[in-house]
Amino acid sequence: MSTELYTNLAWLLAPPADFRKRCRELTETESAGSAVAHLAGYALDENQLLRLAEAIEALRSAGKSLTPLTPFKLGLVGNATLEPVVPALVATAARHGVALECVKADYGQTLQEAVSPDSIINRAKPDAVLLALDHRALPLRAAIHDAQSAASGIADSIHFLNSLRDGFRMHSNALSIVQTIPALPEPTFGSFDRAVPGTWRSLTASFNAALTDSLKETQDVLLDVASLAETVGLADWHSPAQWNLGKFAFDAKFLPLYADHVGRLLGALRGKSRRCLVLDLDNTIWGGVIGDDGLEGIVIGQGDATGEAYLDVQRTALDLRDRGIVLAISSKNADETARSAFRQHPEMLLQENHIAVFQANWNDKATNISAIASELGIGLDSLVFLDDNPAERALVRRMLPEVAVPELPEDPALYARTLAAAGYFETAIFSQEDRKRADFYQDNARRIALKAQAVDLEGYLVSLGMKIVFRPFDATGRSRITQLINKSNQFNLTTRRYTEVEVASLAGDPACFTLQVRLIDNFGDNGMISAIVCRTRPRSVWEIDTWLMSCRVLGRRVEQAVLREIISHARARGIQKLVGVYVPTVRNGLVRDHYEKLGFELVEKNPDGSSSWELSTTVEIAPGPMTVDSNGFDLVAV
Repeated sequence: MSTELYTNLAWLLAPPADFRKRCRELTETESAGSAVAHLAGYALDENQLLRLAEAIEALRSAGKSLTPLTPFKLGLVGNATLEPVVPALVATAARHGVALECVKADYGQTLQEAVSPDSIINRAKPDAVLLALDHRALPLRAAIHDAQSAASGIADSIHFLNSLRDGFRMHSNALSIVQTIPALPEPTFGSFDRAVPGTWRSLTASFNAALTDSLKETQDVLLDVASLAETVGLADWHSPAQWNLGKFAFDAKFLPLYADHVGRLLGALRGKSRRCLVLDLDNTIWGGVIGDDGLEGIVIGQGDATGEAYLDVQRTALDLRDRGIVLAISSKNADETARSAFRQHPEMLLQENHIAVFQANWNDKATNISAIASELGIGLDSLVFLDDNPAERALVRRMLPEVAVPELPEDPALYARTLAAAGYFETAIFSQEDRKRADFYQDNARRIALKAQAVDLEGYLVSLGMKIVFRPFDATGRSRITQLINKSNQFNLTTRRYTEVEVASLAGDPACFTLQVRLIDNFGDNGMISAIVCRTRPRSVWEIDTWLMSCRVLGRRVEQAVLREIISHARARGIQKLVGVYVPTVRNGLVRDHYEKLGFELVEKNPDGSSSWELSTTVEIAPGPMTVDSNGFDLVAV
């Protein structure tokens, strides 16, 4: 089962029998992008990926919109045959919320593509370039027991890759996705290979470590192919016959898996990774039904094979929470009965204080999951639902198609591995703020409880003891700013997406004004909750290019405080007018009236629903129920 989990993408449902027919019908579908994403969500083989990619190309040729998929242009270079890889990537990317366009270099033209401003890829100006290179493309050579030669080969290889990265960044402003290289399965010394300098096992380990170090403090991204190959088995991953016959870098049976790993990374770069794990209880995190078997009857704990399997699920959930994934419970149970295991069972790893939202009642799971998303203030597409019951999984898939629902095997010992293999929580960057995210949401639940008890809204806001902190974009906050820009969908006026490279460019552009916003209150630090970009236009105008905010601070008058800060800086720079633009999407109807509520005047409303608004910087904005910290800016707040 373990190998088939990966080769068959077993966390996904098998495709329907009429898959080919559904692909043909995509051009006649009203919501083509959603239909593409739905079809991509099945466990597709190489031929089915090709068929779906062709259907996507037909939609593009027909001028059909792929909304809500997010566009991404990917350059592709490598030292192996890439023709089968392109359609697999295009089709798989849709599974992760991305409308992918691939620009492939000619075979063997990697260096030329990077250093030439007029190359195929540099002319295309991709968002990123995938350097699909293995050990054969690098100046690595076995040098048995020659540490100096081994170190020289590794240094030359890193220098070569750095040259490629620098070339693409210089000529197309694209970030690079760089692959680690898998070890070869044929040892020279057997188990002693790791200890001998210059063996392939030693070389690949040292190279991968050096490659990872070289990416620190850059915006480039690592794709850990070495780990992927080791997971499925090096002897299976490397196919000498397929390399000799067709120059395929790995066995073709792993193409869907490789494409899925690239796709989930692209999704992460576009803010599509999931942020919340919703757990069922009975037979999911413990064995048995607590309502029938009682507290003493559920199976969990050390010394029992089944009990340890459920502990693995809990341990995996806690590991995810430690890196910032929010945990929630959705269970058909009496609330007190469900909580009793958390409060009284000595073997439980998960505790109530680990859970942001606890929904235990007799409602259907779809209703409870919708309530969880609402209480957390996140979209349904941020949720993953883990449940052992096939009927419950089918219900949630049908009623809430945005929610990710992994298929689970019969053996609970494989639940944790299946969840990890699915890669729902992929990330390209990680910050201390990410680590605190679960606490942010739990603190917010406490704020909601306080709000329900408050006599009046003003009294509630004052009781929070809020402090708002304003800073320009900087290197320290850059990764979080990029995450916000790419993940925020609901409170986002224009939904423009920027890579970390582009965020750095905005910060250094004298024609741009940037603002990162944090909010702190009596319950804790909410972290960075807003990002603003204003661009200088003729006639002393600032156009608000980007205004986004975390929905968890809605209703706390943060918008007014942000506008007050923007105006104070605009005045200092001689700006007389602010221009705001609203561009509608399927997710941002929440901010349709944003500018009107802030006192902007409507200038233009277009047939597509977009609108333009103006506000004089002479207007006075009343201070809100919070203190302001603008230290570090070149202007004291008004």
